[in-house]
Amino acid sequence: MLINCVAYQEGRKQADIAIESISDWLRKPGCFVWVALRDATDEELHQMQHEFGLHELAVEDARHGHQRPKIEEYGDIVFVVMQQLSLDHGEVQVGEVAIFVGANFVISVRNRSPQGFLGVRERCEREPHLLRHGAAFVFYALMDAVVDRYFPLLDAFETDLDEIESQIFQRGAARWNIERLYALKRRTTVLRHAVAPLLEVAGKLHGGRVPAVCAQTQEYFRDVHDHLARINLAIDAMRDTIGTAIQVNMSTVTIEESETTKRLAAWAAIFAVSTALAGIWGMNFEHMPELKWTFGYPLALGIIAGAGGLLFWRFRRAGWL
Repeated sequence: MLINCVAYQEGRKQADIAIESISDWLRKPGCFVWVALRDATDEELHQMQHEFGLHELAVEDARHGHQRPKIEEYGDIVFVVMQQLSLDHGEVQVGEVAIFVGANFVISVRNRSPQGFLGVRERCEREPHLLRHGAAFVFYALMDAVVDRYFPLLDAFETDLDEIESQIFQRGAARWNIERLYALKRRTTVLRHAVAPLLEVAGKLHGGRVPAVCAQTQEYFRDVHDHLARINLAIDAMRDTIGTAIQVNMSTVTIEESETTKRLAAWAAIFAVSTALAGIWGMNFEHMPELKWTFGYPLALGIIAGAGGLLFWRFRRAGWL
């Protein structure tokens, strides 16, 4: 679906234009065209390919989607794929945006994502002095918007991790904590898969040999690269913390099991002594001197209770009970 198709000249919006008139506007000096598509059809992508001279391999990637974040060059055209992430009931939803950038045009193709770029367009139109940089600044603004949307996810994950860490040493909560930690690790991995590949290739847009369309805006792309580096470092630190928290929870489970084992062993020892004494006096031999004693029965009970009480005191003192 076509969201909008707008022509700009010298940093200012000129008109919303039809697809058929794109080529006329591209021939005007100081003019560039910004096209936004959502879940584009094959016909729409074919029209874009015809109007802007896009490479068929790039168009095929935009059509099929499910691409790894990447930046590729096809002649004077830069093709970028980024993942758009959003939280829906605690689960990370993965969308995708493919961007074609030429000297006088920008095409964004958004797939499987509810997050639009109307705010980015409004921001650019409020800053005509920056929009004078042309398609390169729009490319930066789109890329910056996608990267900035990773920060709220990172904050949400850190909040979840802090909450889990505060409950690590609550008795009986270890299994629930481990389940939550593994779920958080899975969500963090999704974010990492969006950030890490993009960080690897974003360096192509600033410093050294850069695509011609980005030559005058390298400092802007360096800022995006810095944001990606910060996010990637935070993700690595969070993954390490999650791994440590899982180990602590496993250790907590082991300690709780050890405490339970010690309690069971202590009570077993107490009852074993009582059982042994009862077994001795329960033997049916004819000549047992204790059988004829007047106080034999209460004495036997007293010895059993005393032995059990002594063991209970020793185990309690040792911290087993």
